[in-house]
Amino acid sequence: MAPIHLVRHGEVDNPHHVVYADLAGYPLSERGRRQAAAAAERLAAAPVVAVIASPLERAVETATIIAALHRLSPVVDESLFEWRLASRWAGVTWEDLPDRFPGELEHYLRAPDTLPAVEPLHEVADRVAAAVTRWRARVPDGDLVFVSHQDPVQAGRRALTGGDLTDFHRAKPGHAAVITLVPGAGPSALWREVSFWEPAQGVRFPPLEGEAGA
Repeated sequence: MAPIHLVRHGEVDNPHHVVYADLAGYPLSERGRRQAAAAAERLAAAPVVAVIASPLERAVETATIIAALHRLSPVVDESLFEWRLASRWAGVTWEDLPDRFPGELEHYLRAPDTLPAVEPLHEVADRVAAAVTRWRARVPDGDLVFVSHQDPVQAGRRALTGGDLTDFHRAKPGHAAVITLVPGAGPSALWREVSFWEPAQGVRFPPLEGEAGA
């Protein structure tokens, strides 16, 4: 089977650090469009036959930029949607979350795999991995690009490669990061990560361990 590429959307125009979750009106920033273009160039030589995206604006915009180099239009798949945990926080700034939802951001940053939520993290991992499996069966030849959001990309990455969800925040993808996986050998049918790339980043939110003040 051909490789797949997991891509996080580019940076969003969000100067006030709002948790935008599934809110409308949060397109890519100017830097985000440059990041998406850089990801497109990264994948320009790959034999991409389909670009599948989350329905949210920032993912569709990123996917459209990538697909254009291959004379394709992106296809929307609801399975690549943002982690629905974020919908609870939508419209609140990251800085105000500790006051509005005491303990929840701290729990998210410490151990998101144990966070009680309307959608547990393992379900996010399962739906992203299932989308990849479904599309790979539907389109067996050629590279596939999946454009989603940071947590779903990270969760799907772990599920597809046989990793677990502990230490979830380690080496998370930045904006417009491209993670390339190839089919693994042997009976496990797991994928193997062969490449990780990301363009220059702006400020990361929320700040993770070692990024205080970021």
